[in-house]
Amino acid sequence: MLRVGMLTSGGDCQSLNAAMRGVAKALYNSRKDVKIIGFEDGYKGLIYGNYREMKESDFSGILTEGGTILGSSRQPFKLMRVPDENGLDKVEAMKSNYTKLKLDCIVILGGNGTQKTANLLREEGLNVVSLPKTIDNDLWGTDITFGFQSAVNVAANAIDCIHTTASSHGRVFIVEVMGHKVGWITLHAGIAAGADIILIPEIPYDIDKVIKKLNERSKKGKNFSILAVAEGAISKEDAALSKKEFKKKMADSPYPSVSYKIGHEIEERTGQEVRITVPGHMQRGGSPCPYDRVLSTMFGAEAARLIINKEYGKMVAMKNNEITSVPLSEVAGKLKSIDPECAIIKEAKLLGIGFGD
Repeated sequence: MLRVGMLTSGGDCQSLNAAMRGVAKALYNSRKDVKIIGFEDGYKGLIYGNYREMKESDFSGILTEGGTILGSSRQPFKLMRVPDENGLDKVEAMKSNYTKLKLDCIVILGGNGTQKTANLLREEGLNVVSLPKTIDNDLWGTDITFGFQSAVNVAANAIDCIHTTASSHGRVFIVEVMGHKVGWITLHAGIAAGADIILIPEIPYDIDKVIKKLNERSKKGKNFSILAVAEGAISKEDAALSKKEFKKKMADSPYPSVSYKIGHEIEERTGQEVRITVPGHMQRGGSPCPYDRVLSTMFGAEAARLIINKEYGKMVAMKNNEITSVPLSEVAGKLKSIDPECAIIKEAKLLGIGFGD
């Protein structure tokens, strides 16, 4: 009997169910003696022994369903070695439940923090196979993560919808897109939806350059502008601060987010009306787009192949349009950010899109 554990950890996204379905269908199709144990609410389920034995039918009809049938939670990696409020050693508890259930391996779907904990479990002797889930597309070792394209579609649609009202009223609209540390969603959605200015964490902006771009558009008779702003966008002045100084400045800021700060500065200096739209968690929700359904299904099938061949300690990945895998030890703790000199940025600038630099 092949006994496989499975959990989804961290923020949800549109293709988690599709990925789990891919793993399960490939395993069931390859062997008749498969038992899948689903841990509820991510690592919390593995820590506290909250699980259920899955049936083959549990994986039917979920290809197009968003969210996760197992539930998820955020369990910060930095607290994994810290006992809980009752003194429970979380790592030992996870190892104990893995052993008690006689698992041959565990499949873990998640982003950066999730992959770090997956690698920790690998170091502790557990057989682990992981899948790269995050709407932010910031996982090192893979060209793309599942959930990213669906989030881009939602963000791009939000900007598309803003265009008509922005042009009708002659206003400046700021659409704040998810992405604290990286700007992949903002960059792709901004280009896809025709944003005039795109501000991302990797390119600290100069507000003078942003104002200059808006004034240039006004002089050309264009009565509206659209900015796609990552929630982690940062000014050059703030980027020069230490982490401690920046955190204090943010705590004392009268603005709920960077978009409102930018909006206030634009109104003060140009006299143009500014409106701000925040799609927020809509970018994580809804049905996965066809691209993500295919990608996550292929990732799931590759995870099953790794399990069957006992190739543990790896994360499934996409490299140069080929499904492959990379060692978890090389993935954990690394962030894939946008190179300000990369081709897509250069091409966007040729189109006249401003980046505030």
